[in-house]
Amino acid sequence: MKKFNRVTALLLTTALTVSMAAGCSSNEAGTENSQKTAESTTSSDTGSYTIGIGQFAQHGSLDNCREGFIEGLKEAGIEEGKNLTIISDNANADTGTAAQIADNYVSKKVDLICAIATPMAQSAFGAAKDANIPVVYTAITDPIAAELAGDDKTPTGNATGTSDKLPIQQQLEMIRTMLPEAKTIGIMYTTSEINSVVAVEEYKSLASEYGFEIVESAIATAADIPLAADDLIGKVDCINNLTDNTVVSALPVILSKANEKNIPVFGSEIEQVKIGCLATVGLDYFELGKQTGAMAAKILKGEAKASEMPFEVIEEGSFYANKAVAEALNIEIPQELSDKAVEIFETIEEN
Repeated sequence: MKKFNRVTALLLTTALTVSMAAGCSSNEAGTENSQKTAESTTSSDTGSYTIGIGQFAQHGSLDNCREGFIEGLKEAGIEEGKNLTIISDNANADTGTAAQIADNYVSKKVDLICAIATPMAQSAFGAAKDANIPVVYTAITDPIAAELAGDDKTPTGNATGTSDKLPIQQQLEMIRTMLPEAKTIGIMYTTSEINSVVAVEEYKSLASEYGFEIVESAIATAADIPLAADDLIGKVDCINNLTDNTVVSALPVILSKANEKNIPVFGSEIEQVKIGCLATVGLDYFELGKQTGAMAAKILKGEAKASEMPFEVIEEGSFYANKAVAEALNIEIPQELSDKAVEIFETIEEN
């Protein structure tokens, strides 16, 4: 009886082992086939999407662009956690890192790349042009100068998006109204950012119409900013900040040095005013991002092609001011400006 039980147990164990091996082999084959099926079926075919969001630098306006972009997609029915997977990266104002991020998105075969700020957009455009991956950019001062679009705003490739072109005439008019005695405006910019180079040239061409002289200070990296700020502050009546990503990333340094000398610093968008710039006629970058998200949703749904969509621009800027900064500098915000302000901040936010 004992012998019979041992034989039976041996036979049962052998049968079970064979069965498990067969089952394992079957599962492995099924997994392999499933992977092959997934690889041959794009996200858009299944009604879900994977996108890469590459942001060139870490600062408020670009952060708002990213959040607005995600909201724009959500309003169009494309929502993270439901039918959307987002891969998000920040280049920390390094063009080499921006190129690596773009290459990574292409290797992952994302359905679309959202590129935030000009250097990121240029990297994404270059990486994706032969991969048939659409690029939707935002916070690009001049897509034409960045070679992302032609003179008629139509794309030069499979890329489109929104421009944050500064309302420069409105900004100069605002500065003149707030500082009627000022003669010189200092502008610091990064030579490698085509968006900033273009903006400085436009400021220089228009400044004389408002009785100003532009004193420019070109930098190569963020490390140049402290010394450049010290030099610039000693030459000008005020400073006007652009949407230069490198400079904006170090804006607290500039504000600290300017405040010591009672030199007003004007911003180019709402977040800069929140953290200590005196005022701006600028854009709402969250709304700019939403506008971009709506464009991306059309592309993902197959309702439009990036290669056929002209880039879009928000034409008018809005006035924002910081009362706490004005009081510290003993500057009064003119009634004609405060009457049309979208918002006047009472305090300075910590950055």
